[in-house]
Amino acid sequence: MLQRYMHDIIIALEAIMSNKLKSMLTALGIIFGVAAVISMLAIGNGAQQEILEQIKMVGVNNIVIVPVLNEDKEESEEGESQSKKFSPGLTLADAKAIRSVVPGVENISPEVSYSSALQYGGIRYPAKVQGVSVDYFKLYNLPLESGMYFNEEQDKYGMPVCVIGSNVRTKFFNETNPIGKFIKFGNIWLKIIGVLRKTDITVSSFDNAGVNVYNDNIFVPVTTVLLRYNNRATVNKPSSSTSGVIVFSGGMIRVSSSSSSGSTSANYNQLDRIIVQMSETEKLNPTTEVLSRMMLRRHQGVKDYEITVPEMLLKQQQRTKDIFNIVLGAIAGISLLVGGIGIMNIMFASVMERIKEIGTRLAIGAKKADIVAQFLSEAILISVSGGLIGVILGIALSYLITAMFEIKTIVSVLSVILAFGISAAVGVIFGYAPAKKASERDPIESLRYE
Repeated sequence: MLQRYMHDIIIALEAIMSNKLKSMLTALGIIFGVAAVISMLAIGNGAQQEILEQIKMVGVNNIVIVPVLNEDKEESEEGESQSKKFSPGLTLADAKAIRSVVPGVENISPEVSYSSALQYGGIRYPAKVQGVSVDYFKLYNLPLESGMYFNEEQDKYGMPVCVIGSNVRTKFFNETNPIGKFIKFGNIWLKIIGVLRKTDITVSSFDNAGVNVYNDNIFVPVTTVLLRYNNRATVNKPSSSTSGVIVFSGGMIRVSSSSSSGSTSANYNQLDRIIVQMSETEKLNPTTEVLSRMMLRRHQGVKDYEITVPEMLLKQQQRTKDIFNIVLGAIAGISLLVGGIGIMNIMFASVMERIKEIGTRLAIGAKKADIVAQFLSEAILISVSGGLIGVILGIALSYLITAMFEIKTIVSVLSVILAFGISAAVGVIFGYAPAKKASERDPIESLRYE
């Protein structure tokens, strides 16, 4: 029995080889369908992994408090201009109060940042200094490449120490060990005590949600930044008739003002953000409500802050990308369906072209099962060979997408098995109907067919 079916498969293979061009054109739908499935799933897997890495960088169970600059004047219901209540803005005292009052806080980091140029050995490099607490590195899961993080004592006394990102090290200390060296930011010399490990993830779109690309940054104790660079909280808030802008230049802050009444509000907040990390995910929503009431009371009823949960934002982004991946997969699946329909059409045409051949085989003793096996084997061989070519093309396309468009792709074994399995199934499903029709033809009528 096995030998009989092997003979049918050999006949099918000979038919394919004698019609190479037609067989290749038939397989094109399967080839591109399989390649599309693999490459689309690779893009989806890459996007999913990037989101997971972004969640790790955001930190688990984080709540972000950022200042919102409002107008200094507001109109009352009667149309009269009234000054808003005084608010101290987002300050270091807020962070200390949150740590001491709010239950379940695991880590907290106040942040203040300035952009300027780093200088070392005659080289200047644009960078950003991040004033952070000791908890910052645990909060964002930032790994060290060498050296150490600054400690509580260095933060408390505002010591001029820093931890640098990997790009800063590459720029200034490519051939030397930076630990113990002094680097100048603005007008202040900072001692390098640690270097962070490089990350390849791009998270600039999430910067407002509390994520920082730390390769280009240097990290300094927040007290050091507030003591050694001009503290924004010590700059008087501009009067109602003056619009002011705080400008950082060369390690100093100045307020540029004009006599005209403008809509620009000065940044009188001492901090740029406060990151609060909770011990449990279930505490995020109730803690957010507690923080909102607490901050409103501390800011004299002025809502000059915004509270967000970046992990939830990222999970929403993940959901959006999951839907996008489903759509891409559906489009790729349609390509395979079209390829299957192409195989069925070509096999039906092949049956009509080879009616006499079918009649001859039936007349000399071939069974209906032999005819089914022959034409079904042709369809399966075309779809399987197309599937193999499609797998190779799909993997190549994934690497090409990464190289040309810098989109992260991950080709998984599951996606290859899925795509190849679908292509084989397409050969069986869409090849059976033409094979069945060929086996049911009457041998006498087939021999008489012109």
